[in-house]
Amino acid sequence: MYDLIERMTNGHVAEVKIVLTSVVAALAVYQVGLMTVGYGKIRLPFFRPRVASRAHRAVGDVIAPITVLVGLMCVGYFGISDGIDHVRDGQDGVVTVHVVAGFALGTALLFKIAVVRWWHRLDKLLPYLGVSVLTLFAVTWLTSAGVYL
Repeated sequence: MYDLIERMTNGHVAEVKIVLTSVVAALAVYQVGLMTVGYGKIRLPFFRPRVASRAHRAVGDVIAPITVLVGLMCVGYFGISDGIDHVRDGQDGVVTVHVVAGFALGTALLFKIAVVRWWHRLDKLLPYLGVSVLTLFAVTWLTSAGVYL
């Protein structure tokens, strides 16, 4: 897996991850804006709630696979224990928070998708799940790309 990721990124694993996570983090913020319109919290004359909700779903369908790809790159290239064991001095806590937040993000995103697609009785949780996903995107970005930028 290590060699595959190395070849796919032409040896620039960290840089590719930084770009992808930055794009996903920006899209996650955009998602919140879409759903404030979708839920009718903000009314715009040129942007109807139904259109905003559909756009939110479409953008989410792009964010999810990119997030999975980045997560697989992290685990496949850096590993979990290797990533924590081989950090620079003073960054042990940052990397540990990143690993925990990354796994929590994957879990929260998977649960949110399950609620949207199959468990409609839990629809009332969607705003809370959305905020949780956004927060975890922010934490994972801040503890990875944010550190390097």
